[in-house]
Amino acid sequence: MNWRKSTYSGGGDGDTCVEIATLPTRTAIRDSKLPTRATLSFPIPAFTALVEHIKGGDVDVDQMTAD
Repeated sequence: MNWRKSTYSGGGDGDTCVEIATLPTRTAIRDSKLPTRATLSFPIPAFTALVEHIKGGDVDVDQMTAD
């Protein structure tokens, strides 16, 4: 898979973000700090809807962070 990081990943090593990989029918997501752990994958329409929902301001992204 060809993983890519967000352009918003910030300074430092840029390893405090999620990475995505586009597959033929799904989008995969993994934690860039723990790339060898499990990934999540979503059908492309569901992932697109999630991103649009977040961009629309309907989700408090600060509440989504985990330690």
